[in-house]
Amino acid sequence: MAPAYRPPAIATPATYKEVPGWTSATPQDAAPRGDWWAAFDDPVLNDLEQRAAQASPTLAAALARYDAARATARASASDLFPEIDASGQAGRQRVSANRPLSSGSAATYDNYVVGASLDYEIDLWGRVRNSVTAARADAAASAGDLASARLSLQAAVADAYARLRGLDTEADLLRRSVEAFTRAYDLTATRHDGGIASGVDVNRARTVLANARAQISAVANERAATEHEIAALVGAVASDFAIAPRIQQPGTLAVPASAPSTLLQRRPDIAAAERRMFGANARIGVARAAWFPSLSLGLAGGWQTTGPSLLSTPSSFWGLGPLSAVATLFDGGRRAAEVKLSRAQYDEASAGYRDTVLAAFRQVEDALAATRHLATQAIEQRDAATAAQRTSDLALTRYHDGAADYLEVVTAQTEALDSERALIAVETGRMRASIALVKALGGAPAA
Repeated sequence: MAPAYRPPAIATPATYKEVPGWTSATPQDAAPRGDWWAAFDDPVLNDLEQRAAQASPTLAAALARYDAARATARASASDLFPEIDASGQAGRQRVSANRPLSSGSAATYDNYVVGASLDYEIDLWGRVRNSVTAARADAAASAGDLASARLSLQAAVADAYARLRGLDTEADLLRRSVEAFTRAYDLTATRHDGGIASGVDVNRARTVLANARAQISAVANERAATEHEIAALVGAVASDFAIAPRIQQPGTLAVPASAPSTLLQRRPDIAAAERRMFGANARIGVARAAWFPSLSLGLAGGWQTTGPSLLSTPSSFWGLGPLSAVATLFDGGRRAAEVKLSRAQYDEASAGYRDTVLAAFRQVEDALAATRHLATQAIEQRDAATAAQRTSDLALTRYHDGAADYLEVVTAQTEALDSERALIAVETGRMRASIALVKALGGAPAA
């Protein structure tokens, strides 16, 4: 009764747009994802990922949903087999002498019954089989949801950790800048006391210094929030969780883009959407089977006696049947509506599948573009930061020699600090982009 299943055809490009010079590679959809974050070679990140896998409530909830889907599939599959029940009873009864058709005397007797019964629906129209197929498809979709939740959790932990280390590096830069600005302020104050510098210069130096100190507090606040975010991801209480600050250069991952067609097989959310579409197709068969009679077969047997010889041939009884068929003749359009409902649900699942695929390609292209453009931006930003720092040093020297006013120093120092912070942001963005690419590709193959 279920229509022939034909997944929607998704036109996949031969190459990714954001990978110039890309050539087809061997599909790696069956390759294990592995601990892809280990390529960063960071023991702290490795520990956080392990803690998240063991204690994350989000992952635990996804696992519970998967277990529930598997249990539902097993319960649905039980309808493929007969239901067998066993029963037994013992009683003592007195019947009335004035009962209908009696001989005019009362009677007291014992009644012992031991037996079993069998009930089986003959799945002539495939209702049970299609229900089982749909339930198993839901379980497979739930497995995809679990894999997607695990990958999303891994990426979220790595992304938050990248931001945390970027903030550590930025905080160190600001502390060093405060030290340099303090020395510049002391120099300006000394020159002012000697009548060489004006009060305007002193206040300009104080402004740059105070702004840098204020930024230290802002970064500290953002770092605290990021640390609390990681605590929630790994299932820890924020009040008892801490990550020691550490200055390190953010890393990147060399992630092979593989083939665009492979993306449809590697992404767990795409696999889950496809299985839901398959299950919705099977439920059309369930709805259509309701138009035909349901057939069931019964069987019962056992022993019954009023005396002690229960398990004996004279006490045995059995019955085959009834073989019954029940057909609904009028239901006010309910079955027709259920068929339309099942078809509409299939159309919704099909549209959801196409939407998931389109979103996957967009995310991959976004991550590839970010990876490529940020790499170029990092080179240019590094040159800008070096030049700005050189300008700041020269401006301070010129001011010390009396060849420039302090406005030139303030401008150069501000530009140098901004350029250094921009470089840190770009390097952190490169690490986050490589993490986003791993997530978009459905996990990085193990090396």
